[in-house]
Amino acid sequence: MKQLLSLLCLSWLVLGRAFGYDFVVAQDGSGQFRTVQEAFNAVPDFRKKVTTIFVKKGTYKEKLILAGSKNFVRLIGEDRDRTILTYDDYNQKKNIFGEDKGTSGSSSCYIYGADFTAENLTFENSSGPVGQAVAMWVAGDKARFKNCRFLGFQDTLYTYGYGSRQYYQDCYIEGTVDFIFGSSTAWFENCTLFGKRGGFFTAASTPDSTRFGYVFRNCRVGGDAPAGSFRLGRPWRPYAKTVFLQCELGPQVAPAGWDHWDKESNKQTAYYAEYQNRGKGYQPKQRVPWSRQLTDKEAERYTIQNVFRNWPPQQDL
Repeated sequence: MKQLLSLLCLSWLVLGRAFGYDFVVAQDGSGQFRTVQEAFNAVPDFRKKVTTIFVKKGTYKEKLILAGSKNFVRLIGEDRDRTILTYDDYNQKKNIFGEDKGTSGSSSCYIYGADFTAENLTFENSSGPVGQAVAMWVAGDKARFKNCRFLGFQDTLYTYGYGSRQYYQDCYIEGTVDFIFGSSTAWFENCTLFGKRGGFFTAASTPDSTRFGYVFRNCRVGGDAPAGSFRLGRPWRPYAKTVFLQCELGPQVAPAGWDHWDKESNKQTAYYAEYQNRGKGYQPKQRVPWSRQLTDKEAERYTIQNVFRNWPPQQDL
C-alpha cells in the first residue's frame, strides 16, 4: 500500500510538472500538500515568476490567507463545482477575546498578493443567513477570476482593495444583501449574479478620486428571489459607481433599479448607469430619475483598457 501511495504521489508530481503545475494539493496525500494554505505558504516571497497551484477535487475547510509577499500565484481547481474552498465565520461570531469578528474578519479567503489568478474553483462562506459573512476578500492589485463560484448570503464578495483592479470572467456569484461590495475597480464579464430572498446586488464604496467602480458587461442578473425584490445597487459610500452594460436583467430587478440608502445627498454623488440592457427587469422609463441611461458616445469610454488603466486582464486567461 505504501509503495502504491508513493507511486501515485510521484505520478502526480510528474504530471503536475508536465501540465505546468508547481504544486499539487490533494486531500488524499497524492500531491505535495494536503491543504491549500500549505501551498500558499510554500510560494517564495516576492517571486517574480508565476507559481501555479493545482487543487484536486474535494471540500477544503480552511480560512485562507495569501500574504502580500506572495505575488503571481495562479490557483487552478480540478473541477469548479467539486473543488470547494470554504469556511464558516461571520460578523457576530466571537474571536478568542470574545469580540465580534466583524465583516472583514468573517472572510473565508483573503487575497493580499498582487497578480493573483483563480480558475475553476468554488469560494464559499458556509455560515448561512446569519448576517455579514464574506466568502472572498480581495485587496491585491490585478486579481483575476475565471469560471469560479462565490457562494454566500450577505456580503459574499468583498472587493476590498483601494486602487485594486479586479477582473471576473464567466463567474457565478450568489447572495442576498450587498453581496458584491467594496471600493475596488472591478469588471464582470459574462458572469451570473444570482439573488436569493431579496436585497441588493451591489454596494460599491468607490472613492471620489477613482474614475470607475463596478462594470458589468454581458452578465445575467436574476435568481430565485421574488419579482421586484432586488435593486441593482445602493451606495455604501457617497461616490459609488456602478454600470450595467448589455446585461440580461431578470424579473427580480425592481423597476426603480437603484436605491440611495436613505441619504438624499447620495443622489447627487453616486453614479449609476445602464446601457442596452434587456429582459423583464430592464424598465428604463421607471428607473429612479437620478440614474442614467448611457448614450452610445458615453458607453464608448467603458473599455477594459480605460477602466483598468492599460492592464490587460484577459492575457493568458
